[in-house]
Amino acid sequence: MGWKGTRRAAAALAGVVALVLAAPPPAGAEPRSGTALSFGTVAARQDVSPTPPPPRLPRNFRGKGKWIVQDLGITVPFTWEGRDGDSQMTAGGPQYPIWFTNLIYHDTLYTLTYKWPGLNEHPCSRIPGFNLETLNQGFENARFVGPETLRRTRPQRRVNHWRVGVVFPELPPGNYPRLPLALGDIYVDEHDRGTFWQVLQFGVQNLYDPELDEWLVMDTFEHRPGTVTLPRPCEPPR
Repeated sequence: MGWKGTRRAAAALAGVVALVLAAPPPAGAEPRSGTALSFGTVAARQDVSPTPPPPRLPRNFRGKGKWIVQDLGITVPFTWEGRDGDSQMTAGGPQYPIWFTNLIYHDTLYTLTYKWPGLNEHPCSRIPGFNLETLNQGFENARFVGPETLRRTRPQRRVNHWRVGVVFPELPPGNYPRLPLALGDIYVDEHDRGTFWQVLQFGVQNLYDPELDEWLVMDTFEHRPGTVTLPRPCEPPR
């Protein structure tokens, strides 16, 4: 596929998984009962309970938090906003070692990385035909891990933990070589599947990170319209 083709595919996967980016793991999740999992989280209780509806990103929202790249020892401010179905993630800024933005804007997925350790190229990647509905359709196939409590937040938050994965080839079942392309652990509010508190991204959408994993942790998440702005490098030529 080549590097540019790989980056385009990775950007698409990032939208499905994330939108959709030396500190200890930020999850701090505690089960209401259960056993340990990786990434600093633990499994949900083992009793049988109805499966809640899967995550669904709303059309209008705004929130602030942190973007954490644990193996690089980097934590930067993070915002995630949506307006009329468009949405934008922004991590860091010109004064930070990491600065990037991901957008769903007018039925196109954009990824623009301004700064990253060791990065010398800064193209704006475009994936046309991708919108909020595409993202939420991806969430429809998420697997419910269980209810958990995020203890490292103040206040502690009770959430539903979901997992989204992209594996190639998905079928047929059996002893076939498979590549785990992308994985997302998504933590939404127990009473509102449209309130996102935490996401772990792992896979090819994180190619710039040596360990291929990045966290977003929200401190606030409000259901009112945010601001979405297409960066100048992503504007179509005139």
